[in-house]
Amino acid sequence: MSELPGVVVTGVSGRMGQMLVRAVLASDKVKLVGVVARSGNDWVGRDLGTCMGGTELGLTVSDDALETFAKAQAVLDFTTPAATVQFAELAAQARAVHVIGTTGLEESDLQKIRAAARHAVIVRAGNMSLGVNLLTKLTKQVAAALDEDWDIEIVEMHHNRKVDAPSGTALMLGEAAAEGRGVSLSEASDRGRDGITGARERGAIGFAALRGGDVVGEHEVIFATAGERITLKHIASDRALFARGALKAAIWGQDKAPGEYDMLDVLGLGD
Repeated sequence: MSELPGVVVTGVSGRMGQMLVRAVLASDKVKLVGVVARSGNDWVGRDLGTCMGGTELGLTVSDDALETFAKAQAVLDFTTPAATVQFAELAAQARAVHVIGTTGLEESDLQKIRAAARHAVIVRAGNMSLGVNLLTKLTKQVAAALDEDWDIEIVEMHHNRKVDAPSGTALMLGEAAAEGRGVSLSEASDRGRDGITGARERGAIGFAALRGGDVVGEHEVIFATAGERITLKHIASDRALFARGALKAAIWGQDKAPGEYDMLDVLGLGD
């Protein structure tokens, strides 16, 4: 491309939105052409720079996603499921690469996102980090190598303000384990144990979600059988790594055909 791809950041007033803005502004491979906040947000109509506590950037925060996306070649979106579904349709209309880091998406949401991907590039991942995506690939490989005598448990911990559980990354790891075993996660998943639950079901993929403090993200996949355990673990200590991954995805998607991709595709780790 002769010009730098223009990027729009949604949910700009949030912690992740601001992290994405900083990543875009620091990059010499893209340019920030717009930012979006929900209608009624105090930032709407004000200069982005002053909203973030700095000097003016000459970029006004908008609540009109359709108009803002029309100027963009990529949209970075770490918001809410309802907002992301709407943004997917609008980004597809603009033929902009839609990078989705939103978690908590239901199957009905995913169906709408897949429909939008028929018209534009969508890169969706429960986690944008290189390390987590390597962990995902390893989880699938280990699950494929071990039979159901090995129990699989996925443990995750995040900060006390996270609203969904299990985390999108934990579910991504669960999907990888299920694919490795050749089963459906929806049928194998065991997400809650309380009281007299009985013995663990053979072949189940268990989840445990911990919340506390300011933990950025910790994920552990445990394969346990009689006499031995295998543990794969990833610890994120800096939220900026997710923003860097999202930016990498936005740049990678510029010359790709319409469709839904993930970070394994971006990182060249896909099957």
